[in-house]
Amino acid sequence: MILVFGGTTEGRIAIKTLDEGEGRYVYSTRSPLQKVDCAHGKHISGIMTEPMMIDFCRNNAVKIIVDAAHPFAEHLHKTVSKAADILSIPVIRFERRYPAINSSSIIWCNNYEDAVEKMNADNVHCLLALTGVQTISRLKPFWENSETWFRILNRNESVEKALQSGFPKSRLVFYEECETTDLIRRITPDAILTKESGDSGGFKEKIDAALSCGIKVFVIRRPKLPKNFIIVEGKHGLRREIEQLLPEFYPLHTGFTTGSCATAAAKAALMVLLSGEKITEVSFKIPEGETMKMPIDSTEATPMSAKASVIKDSGNDPDVTNGCRISVTVAYATHPGITFYGGEGIGTVTLPGLGLDIGEPAINPAPRKNIIDELSSLYTGGLDVTISLENGKDLAEKTFNPRVGVVGGVSIIGTTGIVRPFSHEAFIDCIRREMDVALAMNCERIVVNSGGKSERFMKVLFPDLPSHAFIHYGNAIGETMEIGREKEVPRITIGIMLGKAVKLAEGNMDTHSHKITVNREFLKKLAKDAGCSDKALDVMDQFNLARELPSSLSEGDASRFFPALLSLCHKHCAGIFPNTLEAVLIADDGKILSRIES
Repeated sequence: MILVFGGTTEGRIAIKTLDEGEGRYVYSTRSPLQKVDCAHGKHISGIMTEPMMIDFCRNNAVKIIVDAAHPFAEHLHKTVSKAADILSIPVIRFERRYPAINSSSIIWCNNYEDAVEKMNADNVHCLLALTGVQTISRLKPFWENSETWFRILNRNESVEKALQSGFPKSRLVFYEECETTDLIRRITPDAILTKESGDSGGFKEKIDAALSCGIKVFVIRRPKLPKNFIIVEGKHGLRREIEQLLPEFYPLHTGFTTGSCATAAAKAALMVLLSGEKITEVSFKIPEGETMKMPIDSTEATPMSAKASVIKDSGNDPDVTNGCRISVTVAYATHPGITFYGGEGIGTVTLPGLGLDIGEPAINPAPRKNIIDELSSLYTGGLDVTISLENGKDLAEKTFNPRVGVVGGVSIIGTTGIVRPFSHEAFIDCIRREMDVALAMNCERIVVNSGGKSERFMKVLFPDLPSHAFIHYGNAIGETMEIGREKEVPRITIGIMLGKAVKLAEGNMDTHSHKITVNREFLKKLAKDAGCSDKALDVMDQFNLARELPSSLSEGDASRFFPALLSLCHKHCAGIFPNTLEAVLIADDGKILSRIES
């Protein structure tokens, strides 16, 4: 059993992450109005005192507490910390991400009393307070003697709480009424007061709105967290901590990509080079922006270079590089910027289509950018970065690298930084569970896509859909359609990357590269039947990766071929899923090549 304290955006992400497992959990919120749907958990509400929390944990055999509550829920954080210490239960704090704000117009306050003192000293007579209804009573010494407006949620209980504090109803404004900038222009306050509430609390948006209107900003710093909390800032960190603390909760465990391993090793090597100190663990950001931690196996340094190594942990994914040593040497360079080199075990690019120049080391664009971002945050001079992978040349023979023109070793890859392992049965069960959750959330449209990359593109098309509406099908397109039919989903939109579309169009409902390869003769016939030119038929004979097709085909051929390709994909999916089905064909750069709806 896991006990989660939520009522926040982070709490909802925690629920979705826990629903990927098979263990039980309880989701606790302060108010019963903060309703959520839990596939494998139970929602309870109400404030827990320390004795109540201890009794609850003992009676329900709680093994982990996840604190995903608001950063300013200081009393709850302290209660959780004390109860966990008494019970010897680990606490994972699902922390928000906090944007870097550098502005001389911001006046930082240590607490509400400090804010009142500083606003009075600054002669603030008209204030827009964006600190929430719970803070009205704490700020009473200020608003009793000034024109203060509070923005709160438009709920009866929130209005009632404000009135109980003696605050005038005429100076209450609601979130639903207008955007922050418009509200500031309407009230024309001398300043705003807000809390350091992080990205999910709209902190930067509030700051930017105030600064754009030329008014002062008072910010109350977030309280410090108890020292016994394990800090994570996203779904991947939360899951990995649970996998380590309670392994049975998730039958299969996640791992890191070679790109993440190279990033962690590169950052550790640079830290050793700059400081001379030994590093045993490093924090780094994965491409999605979440900060993760990775142990460093070894380091060594000279005055001009340093080397760090990690042991790749692929979780339960059957990856040939699992357990291998990935090493990165970082050296000072006289040239500007960062130059990459392939060391032992790293392949070389020999064919176009991978987004890298021929002759370059097979270090893919996403890991390159990730490494550059991490190293540039520590050092702005020139650097040479050499990546090596133990036994990479031999391991490459067990991969599909030679087919795509990577020779002499493996590729450093990973668009998300995280490896999500699934047996086929577990993966299909996960799709089924996610559809159950989406339907429970009353999602009339479910968007299925192959993975994180295509999901990002599809979210641009459907920005108003909740996160539960987006489900990954991996390669199991046919089974995903069958589950949709079984669950009587009213409407499915399928996002198909070009590499999978060229296989699906032929009727291959499982597009895994181990099971099916591209049929060039089929594509040539499709192009010919669509009225494409002879040059297009030559392109079908010569391309290495499907992602090359948009740049290889003329505009006229593309306008004929891609709709014909998608039409067949739609036909095969519609043969399984009888309800409303939309299909979207996506290029590697996110461009929409074609779109069909039945």
